[in-house]
Amino acid sequence: MRRQPAWGLQRAIIRQIVRMALQHRIVEVWTAVMAVLAMGLSLFQGLEPAQAADTVEAVDHSALRVCADPNNLPFSDQKGDGFENKIAELFAQELKVPLRYVWYPNTVGFLRNTLRARQCDLVMGIVSGAELVQSTNPYYRSSYVIVTRKADNLAIESLSDPKLRNLKIGLTAATPPSDMAVRSGLIANVRPYPLFVDTRYDAPGKQMVQDLLQKKIDIALLWGPIAGYFARDHAAELTIAPLKTQESNLRLDFYISMGVRPGENKWKNQVNDLMRQNQTKIAGILHDYGIPTLDNQGNLMP
Repeated sequence: MRRQPAWGLQRAIIRQIVRMALQHRIVEVWTAVMAVLAMGLSLFQGLEPAQAADTVEAVDHSALRVCADPNNLPFSDQKGDGFENKIAELFAQELKVPLRYVWYPNTVGFLRNTLRARQCDLVMGIVSGAELVQSTNPYYRSSYVIVTRKADNLAIESLSDPKLRNLKIGLTAATPPSDMAVRSGLIANVRPYPLFVDTRYDAPGKQMVQDLLQKKIDIALLWGPIAGYFARDHAAELTIAPLKTQESNLRLDFYISMGVRPGENKWKNQVNDLMRQNQTKIAGILHDYGIPTLDNQGNLMP
């Protein structure tokens, strides 16, 4: 059982310090302060090993242990066909260690049951600044996009376009575009697709692009990497453009980093070095998968 700190005794000493300070008893105040510091040190030294280990990096350097979803293309799958798989393979080669995966669906509990449980050491893609993890430097920036049929020649960039009043809109529920649709009064035109699914059986992003090709919807609002991957084989039929908004409090583009456990700064710096040293190769992988990326000005890169 973990020891409980002696907060009652500490509070009594602190109250005495306050009384002495009010009476300008400086020497006695200093003596009491030192007593509290000594008590704090003894409590720290009395921590059980499990508590002390919280500050130690738990990275397994004998292998690259990656946390990933087994059925979540274009990001990852058990066959190694995702672009995050390819980047992980690149890193393992650079580190000269085997690549090992801990598979878990990318839904509620993903980080808690993988990275935070110390079952693996690296998440290959996460929004920069996300909670529960420490972000590396970002390695790409993408945006929600509008996908349309080239034959329709719609040239729509935002949901304020009046043409949308007569169009069927496909979007993912509980994402920024769904908020925009509500604010723009377009909810009656929306065909929603689920955000959280069992990826072994469902791929809403893929389905949305197929529905667009089959004219079940007129435009698709998707996270850029998903749209780019599933539309890349239909480049002659579909066009992709970043979704824009005039709302200052609504963000549509995000920097994507890798994730490590908080406090594991040496490992984070090592991953940052790997990204910097392999920047050109990583950019090539993203391009091969059709991932739309933005430059520092927010413009779509070729």
